[in-house]
Amino acid sequence: MSKTAGRRVAATAHPAGENMPDVITTAKATQWSRSSRRRDTARREPGRQEPGRREPGRREPGRREFLTGMGAVAATFALGVPARATDAARDAATAVEYVDVQLLDITDLHGFLQGAPGSNSVIVGNGGIGYTVGGVAYMAAHLERLRDGRANSLFFTPGDAFSGWEFDAAAFADEPTIEALNRMGLDFATAGNHEFDKSPAMLQRHMEQGIPFPVEGRDTSFTDSAGLRFHGADFRYYSANLVRGQDGRTVLPAYNIEWVRTADGRELPIGFIHLTAVGSERFPGSYQPGLATLDDVATADRYAALLKSQGVNAIVLSLHDGAVAGADFNSGVDPSGPALDLALRVSPDIDAIVTGHWHTRFNMMIPDPNGVPRPFVEAGCYGQVINEINLRLDPLTGRVIRELTVSTNHPNTRDIAPHPELGEVVTYWAGQAAARDRTPIGRQTGSFLRTRNTAGESTMGNLAADWALWAGSRPTDPENDANIHPNVPAELAVVAAAPRVGQAIIAGDLVLDPASGGAVTFGSAWRAVGFGDPIVSAWVDGQRIHDALEEQWTTTEAGELRFAPLAVSRNVRYSFDARGPVGDRVDPADVFVDGVALDLGRRYRLAAPSYTLLASDGYPALSEFEEPYRHQRDFESFVAYVRETAVLSPQPRGRVTAAAASSTAGEVGTVVDPPVLLLPDGTPVPRPEAAIISADRPQPTRDAGRAPC
Repeated sequence: MSKTAGRRVAATAHPAGENMPDVITTAKATQWSRSSRRRDTARREPGRQEPGRREPGRREPGRREFLTGMGAVAATFALGVPARATDAARDAATAVEYVDVQLLDITDLHGFLQGAPGSNSVIVGNGGIGYTVGGVAYMAAHLERLRDGRANSLFFTPGDAFSGWEFDAAAFADEPTIEALNRMGLDFATAGNHEFDKSPAMLQRHMEQGIPFPVEGRDTSFTDSAGLRFHGADFRYYSANLVRGQDGRTVLPAYNIEWVRTADGRELPIGFIHLTAVGSERFPGSYQPGLATLDDVATADRYAALLKSQGVNAIVLSLHDGAVAGADFNSGVDPSGPALDLALRVSPDIDAIVTGHWHTRFNMMIPDPNGVPRPFVEAGCYGQVINEINLRLDPLTGRVIRELTVSTNHPNTRDIAPHPELGEVVTYWAGQAAARDRTPIGRQTGSFLRTRNTAGESTMGNLAADWALWAGSRPTDPENDANIHPNVPAELAVVAAAPRVGQAIIAGDLVLDPASGGAVTFGSAWRAVGFGDPIVSAWVDGQRIHDALEEQWTTTEAGELRFAPLAVSRNVRYSFDARGPVGDRVDPADVFVDGVALDLGRRYRLAAPSYTLLASDGYPALSEFEEPYRHQRDFESFVAYVRETAVLSPQPRGRVTAAAASSTAGEVGTVVDPPVLLLPDGTPVPRPEAAIISADRPQPTRDAGRAPC
């Protein structure tokens, strides 16, 4: 799929790792070049008049008249469909005296190449009309139509394009997503939190540059639909506020400058500032001990001032954080959320704000701090929507004529012919995924089941805990370049078999298939454990380990005793008193690590999923850890464990003993497995999303709506 000729001529970027001065004076922008990147020659738009000349009878809306009309907008934060800065924008398409620039964006694709999952495939628009949406083959066809005849068009994403949740992409290190984006002509991307679900090195060295991690053709660097090895993205990732925690240097370039052509062949710059969701380094999936995120408003203002000092008079903010603003995908009403808070405060020099992260859909104009409207949009998730913002630039100054700005959210409908080239990409990777799903990677001698005994122990839980101990003892991986503490091998591991809240990392059973000789396939191992979080090893004192064991029991408001068992690794034994009150059921003298009683004053190197250490599943005692080291992501790590172990054999249960469970005064408690979260049509919510939504953390929206992903 080729880009429309003349969409751009050059791009410059602020280099990664450069500390900006506290007082912005000058900055050096470096040229981003790549041998594989396609550069097209600009052409003159048909009917374009000479710069500075206006059609007879046309006048630019006066600022006084414009601001007077803003009262209703400021009061309601909502406009119609499509969103227009003023009534003057209704006929802006005929404003040939300006330079027309088309911005196209998608967000939170998450590797869903075939289509949005379940009821996410239907979105509601103006008047309650529903649209069936999703799939990159249809998206490519819509993009081709939208770009047709547009001399200056840019296509980008505010983040979470990969960290694929669809098996077809995730099983191949998300390379299928990059191939699809390359073929659709993505120009650049903001790094979302999920772009760091592996590491900065994985993003920069593999996703951008194509360097294998670690084994070519097995772990990464697969053959694509054209029969070629993965070569990386034909676009670059950016983030202005994601920094190395030790020295404050940006991990990625902070901004890029794109150049568009005027009717007489001159070039005008447009600056794009990129922000990653604040706190991404502390999210369970993108947990990176060596990274930090800077304040978003201060960072955006800083780079807006820098761009202005470089003579850039058109600025767009691409923000991987979002808001909620009603159900209609192409309008907005009563918005709330962190992106709105930012949009109302951030520099008036920013002409448009494109958001993501919250998997919501809205399209509206909101006032900047000076009361001048600018687009505020989010394009859903999973390929549901393509947002289009049309900017009109003064051909002499490059300034955005904000009064003429128009924004529209287009549904990525499936009622058109899919693009054949992208259709081939989707079909190819679906076939590759089906074959990989069936590939044997190990063997098992018996079934591993989640069925628990009285003490809450199961063969599947024990297997998961043993894997966590193995994963937390792995040697240093060059892919994990955002660790700042030593990699000390774990001494013990815990895994929440049926957590108090959130989701269980154990997703299924491994049932023996005698007909295959007990083969464990790639797909069965992949689906048995994990939802995209890493194993983390950290120092935790004995008192906290004991307290976490006590936290397995709680009492409901109705007085019912609940039991949320933790599976422990094979070198741990403990017993609990089924007659004891909540908070006093485990005697430290009855807890043994490698045959030695637990020392409450000693530090232990514990391995557990980041989800558990960050208290997302309801064991807060373990959140007081020190010197964490991030290891590999769960489903990839579990596949590696099966490969290395080669033969899995269920171990006899007996790591946990329930004392006095059969006595009249004894009560183990009721185990409640986390419910499977369902979409409105009854299909399951993707597991990574379900884990985030149900985690033990406050809902960030004022109406307790969907948590960001």
